[in-house]
Amino acid sequence: MLELRHVSKVYGEGLTEVHALLEVNLAVARGELVAIMGPSGSGKSSLLTIAGSLEDPTSGDVVVGGASLQGMSRREKSRLRRRSIGFVFQDFNLLSGLTAAENVAMPLELDGTSARAARAAAMTALEYLGLADRAEHHPDDLSGGERQRVAIARAIVGERGLLLADEPTGALDSINSEAVMRLLRDITRRGAAGVVVTHDAQLASWADRVVFLRDGRVVDQTVPPAGPESLLASGPQS
Repeated sequence: MLELRHVSKVYGEGLTEVHALLEVNLAVARGELVAIMGPSGSGKSSLLTIAGSLEDPTSGDVVVGGASLQGMSRREKSRLRRRSIGFVFQDFNLLSGLTAAENVAMPLELDGTSARAARAAAMTALEYLGLADRAEHHPDDLSGGERQRVAIARAIVGERGLLLADEPTGALDSINSEAVMRLLRDITRRGAAGVVVTHDAQLASWADRVVFLRDGRVVDQTVPPAGPESLLASGPQS
């Protein structure tokens, strides 16, 4: 669903030149959740914005759902984001003047879906995330965990195939953080491809694969040890 092919990103020129990414290759399949880790300044956020077509690489190519972003116009990239890519951010990015249901339905309406159909899809997403009873509440009336679940519902509504999350648990306590990671993993199990940037190794253990960045380069990739839910799946030991 997502491929980064020899992607590099350079900001500035001459003495101010900064290499944010250097020859990064990454592939994420449907059904897979990949965690991106690395120190501050390692290129994690640049990778995510380029993967989501919000920025162009200096060199290399990005492929989303089999479509290369090279040569796409701004309008075509905008359409791709609306239909194929869901974003989840640390600070939720919900519109305070809209209800939870209206926030979730908005991307579909912007893409031309009728208000009635968008509302129905929004309610389905909210119900899946256990928020149907909070649909008419505004963000200020929701807890941090609830607001992040609304943001996730907005990201997945319309059956988007790629989910990109930038420190989605940064503003949450440990209980809500694990709940969000569990949701992201469950969503990818249903057929989406997921990429999540996190600084927390315990939360990264919910992913299928962890990719480590340093100085703009992929320095390691690993399959993490069995996550917390493995203890439940294995059952009592004799």
